[in-house]
Amino acid sequence: MIRKPVAAAAGAAVLVVALTGLGPATSVASSHREAPLIASDPAADNTDLYAFVSPERPGYVTMIANWIPFEEPDGGPNFYPFATDAAYRINVDNDGDAKPDAVFRWTFKNIDQRGNNTFLYNNGPVTSLDDENLLFRQTYTLESSFGGQPFKTRISDAPVAPSRIGAASMPDYQKLRDQATVQLDGGWKLFAGQADDPFFLDLRVFDLLYGGDLSETGQDTLAGYNVNSIALQVPFKDVALGGNAKRNPNIGIWTTTERNRSRVSDGPSRGDRVQVSRLGNPLVNEVVVPAGLKDAFNSISPDKDAGIPAVVKRVTDPELPKLIEKIYNVKAPATPRNDLVEIFLTGITTKAGGPIKADLNSQLNNMDVDASRFRPSEMLRLNLSVPVSDEPERLGVLAGDLQGFPNGRRLTDDAVDIAVQAVEGAAQSGKLVDALAAGDKVDSNDNAFGDSFPYVALPNQGAVNADRAAPAAAGSSSSSSSPGSAGDGSSSSSGAAAGAADAPDAPDLAPASAQSGLSNGSAVIFGVGGVGALLVMLTVWWLMKRRRRAPMTSSNEPTIRF
Repeated sequence: MIRKPVAAAAGAAVLVVALTGLGPATSVASSHREAPLIASDPAADNTDLYAFVSPERPGYVTMIANWIPFEEPDGGPNFYPFATDAAYRINVDNDGDAKPDAVFRWTFKNIDQRGNNTFLYNNGPVTSLDDENLLFRQTYTLESSFGGQPFKTRISDAPVAPSRIGAASMPDYQKLRDQATVQLDGGWKLFAGQADDPFFLDLRVFDLLYGGDLSETGQDTLAGYNVNSIALQVPFKDVALGGNAKRNPNIGIWTTTERNRSRVSDGPSRGDRVQVSRLGNPLVNEVVVPAGLKDAFNSISPDKDAGIPAVVKRVTDPELPKLIEKIYNVKAPATPRNDLVEIFLTGITTKAGGPIKADLNSQLNNMDVDASRFRPSEMLRLNLSVPVSDEPERLGVLAGDLQGFPNGRRLTDDAVDIAVQAVEGAAQSGKLVDALAAGDKVDSNDNAFGDSFPYVALPNQGAVNADRAAPAAAGSSSSSSSPGSAGDGSSSSSGAAAGAADAPDAPDLAPASAQSGLSNGSAVIFGVGGVGALLVMLTVWWLMKRRRRAPMTSSNEPTIRF
């Protein structure tokens, strides 16, 4: 990235804000901030991918891809737009060569009427997407390419559902969601905009696997946070090999984000696009790929996976089972882990004779493929021929529900509990590992999903930390409530959140100056107004002292070394 001195001063200011703890937590979830480089570029950060046969619309597949992790609903005044110098893609492989046969590409643009007149996102209640009170809005263009043909524009200037500011600003957000849901000729349905983050889990797994004794479970870390969602529903024929889902029911899906090769902070971006983020199965780049390979994994295409021994080794000899054995004395399955090769790189198949009766391998289950072109690769695989479950099981295939993860991924699938069971060998035995059967004790999302497209819950409103305990000086304690419900703004119960607030060793929530022993004068400097003053001083200092700066230019495509 090329920056001018003023931008560099702003970068120093951002560092000060980070040091004073005014940003979101640095934890990861699914693909939330899973690699060092993408952690600094949230607008390009894929968080989760879902793909499933549409329950209310036979013959159609729904794909939902999310970006921008940890969107705090009260995060104004700029809130959370899609990037306008990036391309967001959903890619589908239907012949097993790990190259996209169908590509759906979104690009966004801003319509910003604020100028120098106001800092507000809206200056009155917003009752429709074209309401003059909505001062900032976005539109998108969707293009598609099939079989390597040039991209064709399917729609341009389609509306994006805005960030949900709150009840006073957007009294009927469902209406805005409905207006942003578009249907095209050919049966396609589209949605782009903010939504509740549908991924549910307890992220304290990273505290040496839930505290070393499974005591740190039951709290939905992502409750109350939002994401930016892109949802697409298309007929089977548009993604199946040869347009025939009966003969060729298996597809592989992954999402990517592309940025221009060089970016200028206060000017146009330049050069062709390069891939900066990638996501297929959940949790792969988090708990399978080691830290030193995470950025590289985000930059490569699936057809390169099998040619990188260091990546393959992390599948055949994974780290997580060893950690579980060390901490919980649950013996790790023997290596090499061919069962994980099936799950992550080829797709499970009944032809291998295992206990899981699912067929997700396109080369063995699609009738019209060229077997010589098969390439093991990491992507989310879906069998379009599996009927919709009348009673979905949160543990998916492991619970006998063949429509669930890892056969695609539904919003209600408990990806963390399934993944932990899989790495512990459940796909080898067909039985759950009893010692870890309770999982993280977060078994469903904090907000209910919809029963029709786009399915994701409405975005949360209100502060994520609204249910935190009051300052100790006030002598009051808080009870439990999950923040920011999706529908009418009411809260849903979350006993785990209350437990954290009411625990005997809960952190002292007195002002930061009291906790750190700062004097009153120091406390003023690091207060909200003081931070602003400090940023101004830093900017002035930088402009006065910085006489010359060597340009910083972006490199070519990332070099991968193993």
